Amino acid sequence: MQTTLKTSIAFVGTGLHSGKPVRLVIRPAAADAGITFLRRDLIAGASDTDASDAATIPALWHLAEQSPLCTRLVNAAGASVSTVEHVMAALAGCGVHNALVEVDGPEVPILDGSARPFAAAILKAGLTTLEAPIRAIRILRPVEVARGGACARLSPADTLTIRFDISFPDAAIGQQSKTLKMSNGAFLRELADSRTFCRQADVEAMQEQGLALGGTYSNAVVVDGEKVLSPGGLRHADEAVRHKMLDALGDLMLAGAPILGLYEGDRAGHSLTNALLRALMADRGAWELVECDAEAADRLPGCNIRPADLAAVA
Repeated sequence: MQTTLKTSIAFVGTGLHSGKPVRLVIRPAAADAGITFLRRDLIAGASDTDASDAATIPALWHLAEQSPLCTRLVNAAGASVSTVEHVMAALAGCGVHNALVEVDGPEVPILDGSARPFAAAILKAGLTTLEAPIRAIRILRPVEVARGGACARLSPADTLTIRFDISFPDAAIGQQSKTLKMSNGAFLRELADSRTFCRQADVEAMQEQGLALGGTYSNAVVVDGEKVLSPGGLRHADEAVRHKMLDALGDLMLAGAPILGLYEGDRAGHSLTNALLRALMADRGAWELVECDAEAADRLPGCNIRPADLAAVA
C-alpha cells in the first residue's frame, strides 16, 4: 500500500546557491497525489486558487531543466524550485509515496549537503498507510543516453539497483565505483549521509559567477588535489560515488513512480539522468506500469526500513 507522513516536518537552512535562509515543510498528502512542491512565498497574501496552482510544481521528469549543478523543476507558469534531489532521495529511500513539500524560496535548503537530515526527520515522524496500491515502472528493455564521454542506462532487473562509476583528477576522489541494491534499508545505511562534493577551484569559479554563495565546508566535501578541506574529512572513503548514487535515486524519483530496474551511471549527472528518463518515457515499449504485489513492494527502497538503518554520523 502507498504511504504518506503521519505528521508534518519542518526544516530551516541556507540555500546552496543564494546563501539565503530557506524554510521547508513536508506535509502528508492523499493517495496518488505523488510528490508536489509548493512555493509558499509566491502565494503569500493571495487567496485565489489560480495563484496556488501557479505556485504548485509537481515533482515530475518533464518539468526538470537540464542542469549540471542540481535538479531544478519549473512549471508552466514559470515557478521553479531547485536542488530538489536530496529531499527527493530521502522520500524515496524512506518509502514516502505522497507528500506536499512547501518551500518559501526558489531552492531547497542544503542542510549538511546530504539526505540524512531529511531522512532522520521522516523516520521520526513515521509513515501512515493509505488504501491505494503501489504502482511501479518496470523496465522491459535497455534504454541508454550518452553525452561527452558520460553515459546513463536503465535495463531490466527485479529491484532498483544503482551502479555508478566516477573519475576525477583530484587524488582525494580519483576513480570510484559502487553497486547497491536499493532494498531493505540500503539507502539509509549506505548513502543517506554522503554529502555533495566539489573541487576548491570549482567553488571559487562558481562564486565568481554568483553561484554556490551558501556553500561552506560544513555542507559539502571540498577537495584540493589529495587534500580534503572540509573539517572531519570524509564520512566514507568513497563518499563521492555514494553521493552520486544518492543524487541518482532522487533524480529517478521524478519518474513519478518507483523504478524496478538497473540504473548504471558512468560519470553521469543530473542532466544526463533526466535525459535518460525522457528517453525512457518516449520509448513506450521499454517499460510498463505495474501494480506491486507484496513481494514486489518488499523490494522497493523504502520497505522494511528501521531507524537503526540510518548510519550514525559523528
